[in-house]
Amino acid sequence: MAQSTEADWVSRFADDVIAESERRAPGKPVVVASGLSPSGPIHLGNLREVMTPHLVADEIRRRGHEVRHLISWDDFDRYRKVPNGVPGIDPSWAEHIGKPLTSVPAPAGSAYPNWAEHFKAQMSQSLAEMGVEYDGISQTEQYLAGTYREQILHAMRHRGDIDAILGQYRTKKAPAKQGQKASQKPVDEAELEAAEGSGAAAEDDGSAGADYYPYKPYCAACGKDLTTVTSYDDETTELTYTCACGHGETVLLSEFNRGKLVWKVDWPMRWAFEGVIFEPSGVDHSSPGSSFQVGGEIVGPIFGGVQPIGPMYAFVGISGMAKMSSSKGGVPVPADALKIMEPQILRWLYARRRPNQSFKIAFDQEIQRLYDEWDALERKVADGTALPADVAAHGRAARTAAGELPRTARPLPYRTLASVADITAGAEDQTLRILSELDPADPLTSLDEARPRLDRAENWITTQVAPEQRTVVRAAPDAERLAALGESERAGLKLLVDGLDSHWSLDGLTTLVYAVPKVQAGLEPDAKPTPELKVAQRAFFALLYELLVSRDTGPRLPTLLLAVGQQRVRALLGAEG
Repeated sequence: MAQSTEADWVSRFADDVIAESERRAPGKPVVVASGLSPSGPIHLGNLREVMTPHLVADEIRRRGHEVRHLISWDDFDRYRKVPNGVPGIDPSWAEHIGKPLTSVPAPAGSAYPNWAEHFKAQMSQSLAEMGVEYDGISQTEQYLAGTYREQILHAMRHRGDIDAILGQYRTKKAPAKQGQKASQKPVDEAELEAAEGSGAAAEDDGSAGADYYPYKPYCAACGKDLTTVTSYDDETTELTYTCACGHGETVLLSEFNRGKLVWKVDWPMRWAFEGVIFEPSGVDHSSPGSSFQVGGEIVGPIFGGVQPIGPMYAFVGISGMAKMSSSKGGVPVPADALKIMEPQILRWLYARRRPNQSFKIAFDQEIQRLYDEWDALERKVADGTALPADVAAHGRAARTAAGELPRTARPLPYRTLASVADITAGAEDQTLRILSELDPADPLTSLDEARPRLDRAENWITTQVAPEQRTVVRAAPDAERLAALGESERAGLKLLVDGLDSHWSLDGLTTLVYAVPKVQAGLEPDAKPTPELKVAQRAFFALLYELLVSRDTGPRLPTLLLAVGQQRVRALLGAEG
């Protein structure tokens, strides 16, 4: 197949994956995979585990190939710890440590039957909103149904070979807790905690007992994996285990389903079983002895498979997390991001950076700049001036192979919408009045035209901006400050008030507020600003903020003036009617 001309990382990976799939499994659907552990809230770092193969799979679909994106829910993993900051749980959940995630009660008040389903549901909803098409596989269902029975029996027969492979790494220095190479910079502690959320980070290899067994039963009495296999017969498949709770039993592994392969054997088994061609892994797999590295040596000799190709992906950071909480002590989940930004924007953040590049997702004021960038890119794409890589990233954010993602009909600037939401406190009649006056030549007639972007901006104001930073318009004029106005200040305010009626639009008021100091300096309204003029403009703006909102700064003045309304602006600035 000819190489794609699109200059972006997704196309290059798609080229490689298609070629590799045709080499390994000609005529069969291309298989890409992700693994997620619903051990707690599945955060924005874990989302990279999904978005990297999703974007590649989507490109392959666009080219007309059949592709399956598997998301393996590692819900048969052990419950390792009680996460912090999850509503509806308390320290009593520690009694369930060691049970499969699907056997742990959901947080109090949950609509879901168990812990795993509770956290899977939140992530599933976010993926649907983002247009991510996938085949979900519950490992609880797979193991309990005996789907992997032959693979388990095979691994047990070859336990000596597996032990020998694993033994090459047991004497090596254990991977650093932060999962980073010596050359890497230190990583934020919250990000390190976040990295533990993936099943892929677990380093269990089954070497607990005197003899090596790659299989771990869950105890019939206490339901936990605090078990030790004491004997196994290859001919009869008779397995005996004891548990820390005091229980022990002998079972036939050819019939027994209440257990699983240890992670370092389970992962390569699934690569072979599913025929996975492409699967990324986090930087916690860059160390010798990690699951990914060891799995690559187990998958061929033991299971007759081939390790997937795929990049190591870097951390995803967060800027600003007001009022945020999650199992990782404050790392937000995709649903949190989707409350304050449209799916296209979140997709774009993952599409525009190569997997090995770290980036941050803005929950603070940076989100306004991010939206400005997106809107500028949309204009460049529309007029044909965007660079090829930027066009590609935009296309992957705005649509999938299945079609365009729902979008805002009138995408007004996010910062404007946020300012209006700040000033009106969400009052719809006031919001519509202000937004309809932004462009008198093409007035907004319904708030629905500005949705869902308007809703995202309102959510950002109410959940991420501290109350003391919110804008409160004065209820009455500041009589004392108005009485103390200097002659130049009075003249500037009069120029502004006199021009309100003829400049009452966003563009018009922008021109007006910048022109007043120019006119006072004897310049033309469109004169280029000088350093001295900029000082005068800042002083004039500070005066307006002081009289309108009792502070020396605030939302952009043109937006603020529109929001306050002509009559009230005149009153607060000491003018008549």
